[in-house]
Amino acid sequence: MTEITKYDELVPLNEMPEPIQEFILHWGDMGTSWGVNRTVAQIHALLFITERPLNAEEITTILGVARSNASNSIKELLTIGTIRRVPIAGDRRDFFTADTDVWEIARKIAAIRKAREVDPALRTLTQCLAAAETNDLVTAEQRKRLKDMHEFTASMDRWYQQMQNLPSGTLSKLIKMGDRVVSLINFGKTKER
Repeated sequence: MTEITKYDELVPLNEMPEPIQEFILHWGDMGTSWGVNRTVAQIHALLFITERPLNAEEITTILGVARSNASNSIKELLTIGTIRRVPIAGDRRDFFTADTDVWEIARKIAAIRKAREVDPALRTLTQCLAAAETNDLVTAEQRKRLKDMHEFTASMDRWYQQMQNLPSGTLSKLIKMGDRVVSLINFGKTKER
């Protein structure tokens, strides 16, 4: 069991085993590239790695963050869907735990990134391409490049939608097949030569 608590006393982050500290801190750093703040990502990491539900006070104590910061971060994680409330018999406080299915976590992070990056890019490319078609100052080569970028982005968007609909087990198998698929494609290319 991960030593998050000892004898019902909370262990602050800096007293946890080094690999656990590093995981929580690194996950916090990665969160900023997903578009969530460091505390949101650290709370997610803490709840993911902890083997029992934690309440907001415990999270605040362990991570050494302000209660209001923890509360706002918990609300954001609940909205994203990477954590959930769990009832504890005899305790009126809200306790939280994280989803431990790494494929589901990856799906939710991908959904955030898509909404913040891919969707706006696709809308902009669609508008630019439509405007370029009627603008005589835009060259044929520039139109082609915009069209290529639009087609690529739209293809990635369709691929994302297909991957989101696959069960986790199928997605895992598909990812593991990647090396074999690449070698089959490369094998076909070497035969063509």
